[in-house]
Amino acid sequence: MADEALFQFLHNELIQYVYKSAEQGEMENGRCITKLENMGFRVGQGLIERFTKDTPRFKDELDVMKFICKDFWTSVFKKQIDNLRTNHQGIYVLQDNKFRLLTQLSAGKQYLEHAPKYLAFTCGLVRGGLSNLGVKSIVTAEVSVMPACEWSFVRMQGLV
Repeated sequence: MADEALFQFLHNELIQYVYKSAEQGEMENGRCITKLENMGFRVGQGLIERFTKDTPRFKDELDVMKFICKDFWTSVFKKQIDNLRTNHQGIYVLQDNKFRLLTQLSAGKQYLEHAPKYLAFTCGLVRGGLSNLGVKSIVTAEVSVMPACEWSFVRMQGLV
């Protein structure tokens, strides 16, 4: 429980730090989101190295995605992804019905515009993890009702 609170606090402080820099004229909103995603990318690369240190090589891309949904997500967010869908052609959709980094925000629609900055780090985190596992992808997040979130992964190339 304490490590969850610490992670949420660190995440919120990271967002505040990046956006505080933007207020001083350094960046606009899109660049802030890119900076958060790049930070998440590097953290995701490092986490995947630690989590897969003693794991045998994955057979295919679907095994990689199952690992992300079960082991990786559980290690970072203390729960599994609620739903994984794929078209078996390189597009995956992961659904978390109660995403921990959005639960602190109100469920009202007035906070939907703030959701992208709370999801950027996680998009980078997963993209970095997938990258280290040989899956180059574009990761996007979408929120229609808080705190539920859907992540879409579009593969850029197959396993290395």
